Amino acid sequence: MSQTYHKIWIHIIWATKERVPFLRKKIRLDVFHHVREKAISEGYILDTIGGHVDHLHCLVRLQPRFSVSEVVNKLKGESSHWINDKKLTPTHFAWQGGFGAFSVSDRDVAKVRRYIQGQEEHHRKKSFAEEVDEFLETYGADIFAPA
Repeated sequence: MSQTYHKIWIHIIWATKERVPFLRKKIRLDVFHHVREKAISEGYILDTIGGHVDHLHCLVRLQPRFSVSEVVNKLKGESSHWINDKKLTPTHFAWQGGFGAFSVSDRDVAKVRRYIQGQEEHHRKKSFAEEVDEFLETYGADIFAPA
């Protein structure tokens, strides 16, 4: 087999440092747009992006030549620099140090897209901390495992 075949879907989540609610509606869509542009410029396939005041979600179709950490670090690093350069927040902006990354089966892609697109509604009922706990329980994620 001389070709490489793949379909690797990853749901990535990261938060603002100390979960400060910097991503108010006023700037959130601009940040999402900028992250999408950065993804395109790096050759990443960013299918869906969404989030709320203190975090964001990305559904990425990962190409085998990229690692999850590389994708996240480039998107987080460049976007925080851009946010600070544009002075979009009242004080210095930073993302948290870590992230969550969860594999998504092809049959669940549409469900994850809807979930990401519905973040504002979702967080009227549930905090980000509750959401994280739910993800860790659902995926059986070992928060103590080395990356």
